[in-house]
Amino acid sequence: MERLKGDMTLLDEIRCRIDEELGRLDHELRRELPERIGKALEMGDLRENAEHKSAIERQQFVQARISHLSQRLSELSRIDVKNLPPDRVGFGSKVTVKDLESSETFVFTIVAGDFLDLDAGQISLASPIGRGLLGASKEQEVAVELPKGRRRYRVLELLTLPKQLGMAEEGS
Repeated sequence: MERLKGDMTLLDEIRCRIDEELGRLDHELRRELPERIGKALEMGDLRENAEHKSAIERQQFVQARISHLSQRLSELSRIDVKNLPPDRVGFGSKVTVKDLESSETFVFTIVAGDFLDLDAGQISLASPIGRGLLGASKEQEVAVELPKGRRRYRVLELLTLPKQLGMAEEGS
């Protein structure tokens, strides 16, 4: 059973990353930004106060980001690994593909939404490659529309999240 970061599953790792970012943002929203806004208010005329405008804009961004991350946590809590197909690309799958034009191989882990790290081989389900691979099985060829044109890939290896967690047989 393959695990990420010790004994953490992909879901655990994503939840941990969201929780860490939420903690940083909450601290900024409740501690740092009120201090910045207070200092800017002390400077007087708010119509020409760039510090005040900047702090208010940052406060709005942080509030929107907290809302977005809270929604992501809610979405993650609804993922039922038992209902993920054990033999098709889906959330959490580790996929090795071959570009049929260049013969290059790539290893991707399919992750949710905006949680991607190309250096670590993570791509979003919502990305063109993620959408193109979704539902593919081992040895299947898929065509993916990328900004630089159409690419064709063959799935060489597939390790789904149910397999990683020991919830499915290797042959399935």
